[in-house]
Amino acid sequence: MKILMISALAVLLSTAACKKSKSTSVDAPLPDAALKTKVLTGGLAFPWEIIYGPDQQLWITERGGKISRINPQTGVVTLLHNISEVVSTGEGGLLGMVLDPNFATNPYVYVVYDYGSGNNYREKVVRFTYSNGALTAPFTIIDQIPASSIHNGSRLMISKDQKLFITTGDASNAANAQNKNSLSGKILRLNLDGSIPADNPIANNPLWSFGHRNPQGLIQVGDKIYASEHGPNNDDEVNLILKGRNYGWPNVEGFCNLPAEQSFCSANDVVEPLFAWTPTIATSSLSYYNSDYIPQWKNSLLLLSLKGTKLTQLSLNAAGDKIEETKDFLVNQFGRLRAICQSPEGKLYLTTSNGGDDKIIEIAK
Repeated sequence: MKILMISALAVLLSTAACKKSKSTSVDAPLPDAALKTKVLTGGLAFPWEIIYGPDQQLWITERGGKISRINPQTGVVTLLHNISEVVSTGEGGLLGMVLDPNFATNPYVYVVYDYGSGNNYREKVVRFTYSNGALTAPFTIIDQIPASSIHNGSRLMISKDQKLFITTGDASNAANAQNKNSLSGKILRLNLDGSIPADNPIANNPLWSFGHRNPQGLIQVGDKIYASEHGPNNDDEVNLILKGRNYGWPNVEGFCNLPAEQSFCSANDVVEPLFAWTPTIATSSLSYYNSDYIPQWKNSLLLLSLKGTKLTQLSLNAAGDKIEETKDFLVNQFGRLRAICQSPEGKLYLTTSNGGDDKIIEIAK
């Protein structure tokens, strides 16, 4: 077991001084945290999602098509299913997963994956039924989402009102992010059976928000939804997601602070990010921490980054509409970090995304 002590001076993150960044003003730095890290298991190949299940097991996807459970006490990996239809091209493959909140009575597992090839490379969301240690009865929720070797989004979330949210990237066609009739560059909202909710912003359209480049983190906190998003060579973002709103891509990168962006933002009611990073850190999975187990992280979003190779604490204000301060942890400790989940006790589990021998990391106090 490795003990990690973080000093306040070493881990304070100031917003990069560049055209898009906005700094914050605080009275005092975030407090230190003493953390213990342990490699729970290894030998994985690009794990993309991790969930702490109601069965007290960790559920993971691997990009090649595997869905497995991991015992958090022993690290033993048990394969549940291998989706043969999955085609992993570039960043594509088997990606996000979510379990039905009422799993005891509705043992449903929702996954999103890419399949096909060439111009017919597509993405779909499929619901499986879990029974006797196996996943059966695949049911397609939504299909024909454009896919690509990059920019597939693919984080899934079930909201408190029992709606399925799906992030989609622009699939290498940036203009589609502004096209409300395209499934690309969106956050979609569906009923759990795949039908379109009557209160979506546009009738008979799964669109919830648009103008996204490649959102790969999604979390609900109270009545608020947050998403993390990859920028181009600048302006990775964390956004507060609002019903029916435009997030600017490809016409706006980060904040509305260039003349052409300001005109577009004004004309199109664009929502600016809560926070943006330049240089980019390759933002990935988001979690929300409010446990007494690590009290220094209470009321914070926890963000993983791939290129940044770190976990970043984003301390929220009481209203949840502003990031007051940030602090970095695990910098360069485990390489690229992809997915995060939390146990009821307050421990955290992370997946690496280095390829070949990826690991599950446990964070305790």
